[in-house]
Amino acid sequence: MREIGVNTWVWTSPLTDADAVDLLRRIAAMGFDAVELPLENPGDLTVAAVRDALAETGLTPYVVGAMAPGRDLVDPVHVAATQDYLRACIDFAAGVGATSVCGPFYASTGRVWRMDADQRAAAYADVRTHLAPVVDHALEQGVRLGIEPLNRYETSLVNTVDQALTAFQPLLGDGLGLALDTYHLNIEERSSADAIRAAGTHLAHVQVCGSDRGAPGGDQTDWPALVAALDEVGYGGPLNIESFTADNASIATAASIWRPLAPTQDDLARDGLAFLRSLG
Repeated sequence: MREIGVNTWVWTSPLTDADAVDLLRRIAAMGFDAVELPLENPGDLTVAAVRDALAETGLTPYVVGAMAPGRDLVDPVHVAATQDYLRACIDFAAGVGATSVCGPFYASTGRVWRMDADQRAAAYADVRTHLAPVVDHALEQGVRLGIEPLNRYETSLVNTVDQALTAFQPLLGDGLGLALDTYHLNIEERSSADAIRAAGTHLAHVQVCGSDRGAPGGDQTDWPALVAALDEVGYGGPLNIESFTADNASIATAASIWRPLAPTQDDLARDGLAFLRSLG
């Protein structure tokens, strides 16, 4: 049975040592197998505190990064600091036993700009050049990066699986794969299942939510087709629910969460878990 996990952004942002232990206990008590740990800033979480909480709860950890303003592998002003941030995410993941670090690791989320074909090709070349040493560091640490395409309202650089394959093909392998989120697939792909098939063996991680960013299940997503495609490409990793709380102003604005997506955030997590378990 595939592991089911949840991102702590469902409840809080940023996640810190101060609230990680209690929240991981809560997630484990709900019946989840895994947890996504966002490292929004180096130092928010320490290996010692999180490793102990994971040992206590038995949750399998996965790490996600946040491409806040000023994090960018296209703009040369921000490249060195962004590389340092990504290395910190990788080191944290290795320290807590997470096998992957996933996110839109190419440009600041929310930064959009027009490009012609030549400009896009040049931007992809720049990102590859600047990401390559980070991928090398991931390989050294035994961690795989997962590059996440985002919808058109959050980036203009990598929106689809085909674009991700075009941009990153030379780097794809043990140190770099694709991280796909059903929310973005629903917006950008003609078929989410076909996009998964296109990712194929490069699929490193999957995040799930309803088409409205709420709990998976009872929404417009063709879940049986999506799960069948995951089976076809041999994906054995987790399905991790990623949604966001509307109670935190910064995260609600960044993710455009303007209304509650469930009666409570616990309800969102429990309903999503129950539905994903029903998929088999």
